[in-house]
Amino acid sequence: MPYDPSLDKNIFSETKEWDNTKITVGVFSYNEGEKKLQLTRENNVQDEWRYAKLGRMNKEEVEAIVPLIQAAIKNM
Repeated sequence: MPYDPSLDKNIFSETKEWDNTKITVGVFSYNEGEKKLQLTRENNVQDEWRYAKLGRMNKEEVEAIVPLIQAAIKNM
C-alpha cells in the first residue's frame, strides 16, 4: 500500500530557526495509528529551504529543541 498524505495527521509541530538551518519537531499519526515523534532539518541553500539529514546537532541546537520535544511528548 503506497503512502497516502491524506492519512498523515499532524498532531503537533514547532520549528526553531537559525541563520541557515531550521529544525522542526513534530508529532504525526498515520491512518489513525500510533502517534510518533519526527525531527527534520532544512538548510537554506540559495534562498531555498531544502530537507537534509538531521545528523549531528551542536549544543545550541540541542538546547533549543529539548523544550520542543518536551512539548511534543505532551501531545503523544
